Amino acid sequence: MNTLIRIWKTTELRNSLLFVVLMLVIFRVAAQIPAPGVDATVLQKIFNGNQVLGLMNIFSGGTLHNFSVVAMGVMPYITASIIFQLMGMILPQFEEMQKEESGRQKINQWTRLLAVPLGILQAYGLIKLLSQGGKFVTNDSPWVLFFAVVSMTAGTIFLMWLGELISEKKVGNGISIIILSGIIAGLPTTLGQSFAVYDRSQMVTMILFVAAAIITIVGIVVMNEAQRNIPVQYARQVQGARLSGGTSSHIPIRLNMGGVIPIIFAVSIILFPSVLAQFFVNAKTAMLRDVATWVLHVFQNQLVYGVLYFALVFLFSYFYTAVIFHPEQVAENIQKQGGFIPGIRPGKHTADYLSFVTNRLLLLGSTFLAVIAVLPLLVKHFTGNASLVIGGTSILIIVAVIIDSVKQIEAQLMMREYEI
Repeated sequence: MNTLIRIWKTTELRNSLLFVVLMLVIFRVAAQIPAPGVDATVLQKIFNGNQVLGLMNIFSGGTLHNFSVVAMGVMPYITASIIFQLMGMILPQFEEMQKEESGRQKINQWTRLLAVPLGILQAYGLIKLLSQGGKFVTNDSPWVLFFAVVSMTAGTIFLMWLGELISEKKVGNGISIIILSGIIAGLPTTLGQSFAVYDRSQMVTMILFVAAAIITIVGIVVMNEAQRNIPVQYARQVQGARLSGGTSSHIPIRLNMGGVIPIIFAVSIILFPSVLAQFFVNAKTAMLRDVATWVLHVFQNQLVYGVLYFALVFLFSYFYTAVIFHPEQVAENIQKQGGFIPGIRPGKHTADYLSFVTNRLLLLGSTFLAVIAVLPLLVKHFTGNASLVIGGTSILIIVAVIIDSVKQIEAQLMMREYEI
């Protein structure tokens, strides 16, 4: 309560939070505007019991189930971000650009531009994907399809802009907060569907559902807070007639540096083949048709989907850590400041030691995150309740995003205390 009072009394922070709330209200209003020519009744039948579409609905911010103009959420933007981050690891030119502020700004601009064609492709593929489950578009006219694709692409760019405005207020990641708000808005409906068919014979199902939720919450909190502190000793230095230095510090290395980002990246990749295959289902070449049909069939298999989901979350945990944490740069900065890790030589030996420690922590952290990601699938396998798949991943994102926002707000409060 004291923290809330301090937030309210801090004018700048209070205005930032009110601005974020206003942006989320605008997002929820846009989520209720359907794309042209959509039959909501048929669309609801398509979504029932389909875990892939359920995950797509989650990462669209809960806007896909009614196929609104923001139905794709920010997924094209996330996909574009993944592409440029991969290029930064492959091409030295992009790696150098990522180290400079002007280079990062240019990459951000290219990411926004790439999100437009990706949005067009994803909108068209999404319409074709959903059309397999039933005719949810009331009119087959090419103009209706054109306006639907254009409106959905414009909706994605609009959400991307809202997300950047929210991020500028430094109370959390704007894209993650938009996804979070969509999940929370759809949570009552999801829980209602889970418990609507409740009876005494399903007591075990409900217990497993609650247990999965608790394990997920505890696991995410533990992973976000757990870290290993690497001690660093700074030698004394003579500056004129004074001695300085001789202090001790530490480098905090978190168990899971990526937070919920590996989950978001994994879902972006795992959904891409299904969307892409829609373009070739009716191809004139028999081989393309067969490959597209095979891809759709494979990704509908629960086992294949679960294994790929686990592997992608695991790999993206390593990938995102490699993007944001560079042992060589950390070792170089320590050496320049006259510091060293006790028992480790400065320079390359320090970098190798930091890489060794980071990889050991990541092995545990990424495995734990991947297990939590597929935990709802395992529960569904034993209970047959499809809503658990959606609920588990929702909790995963909610906890991680809330922790990140709370930390940023606390940092701003602490900064203003020092200013006073």
